Amino acid sequence: MNKKSILRALFFLIGFVAIVWFARRQFDISPQGVREYILSVGVWGPLLFMGIYAIGPIIAFPTSVLSLGAAYAYGVWPGMLYIIIGATAAGITGYIMGRFFGDSVLKFQESPWAQKIYPRMKEQGFLYVFVLRLIPLVGFDILSYLAGMTRVKLKSFIPATIFGMIPGTFAYSLVGSSLATGDTTLIFIAFSVFALVLVMTFVFRNKVRAWLKI
Repeated sequence: MNKKSILRALFFLIGFVAIVWFARRQFDISPQGVREYILSVGVWGPLLFMGIYAIGPIIAFPTSVLSLGAAYAYGVWPGMLYIIIGATAAGITGYIMGRFFGDSVLKFQESPWAQKIYPRMKEQGFLYVFVLRLIPLVGFDILSYLAGMTRVKLKSFIPATIFGMIPGTFAYSLVGSSLATGDTTLIFIAFSVFALVLVMTFVFRNKVRAWLKI
């Protein structure tokens, strides 16, 4: 990476941090805050929520908080549907950002490293994204950025994201819905599912890393 690429990367990083800082100062980023905000606009709430989720990678809104907020507001269903649509849109946004950053800013396509990783991600991109969505060793937005930077095909990235995040989305939906209803049975099921996802991540993390060579 040459000096010009490093300076461009620093410039974009400073801009990104500034946007994140401003967004965090202006908005109440909590499940309760998200719930109140999207419910305040009535029937437009789902569209507003999905729009906020879609720009999440730009302003680094925590996906877990957004998901809990939607389930808190709309329940398991249709909350889960809104979360999946919004998260998929956010994944595409992060993918585009990663692609732009990797190609236009860091010029990864010109590096020897790219010649090794690009063919592998082109052939096995669906598998990498699906497994890392299912076993979240990498943060949601970070994985989207990396998929774009390594040129995973978009037609592989989108279905891998949707199917890979269903178990985790279901868990967040149950937790968020249980917060709203106060149903002790639902709370128990919610945290059991959520704990199962966490245990799977912990137990299989080393095997997944070795398998995917990350």
